[in-house]
Amino acid sequence: MARILAFDYGTKRIGIAVTDPLQLIATGLDTIHPKDVVDYLKKYMLHEQVEAFVLGDPKQMDGTPSESAQHVKGFSTILKKNFPGIPQHWIDERFTSKMAHQTIMQSGLKKSDRRDKERVDTISATIILQYFMEQHRL
Repeated sequence: MARILAFDYGTKRIGIAVTDPLQLIATGLDTIHPKDVVDYLKKYMLHEQVEAFVLGDPKQMDGTPSESAQHVKGFSTILKKNFPGIPQHWIDERFTSKMAHQTIMQSGLKKSDRRDKERVDTISATIILQYFMEQHRL
């Protein structure tokens, strides 16, 4: 089976998570700058088969799109242009950053490591991917 990639998009960093080939486990993969994402994915996909992309859908508490939604839609367009054969799925990402911070706090990491924003982005992408996997299990 192919892997599924999930993205927690930010204008400074994109957190990326990936499933194992059997799509049972979501794991943080990397955090990269948005300008580097296409090259990164092209290199990654030379070695790994990818079945789908999952994007965090940024929303306000009332369910309306947040200010960052336009940036994620632009990112989605870039993905469609460069990887037209890979379907995209959207998952509500409300609370994922907060959950990522809580996960880091409970992990026992040193204070300096807990401030690592890249770690938060990767964990957020992993949470987004886990939500997707839970919703699509048979």
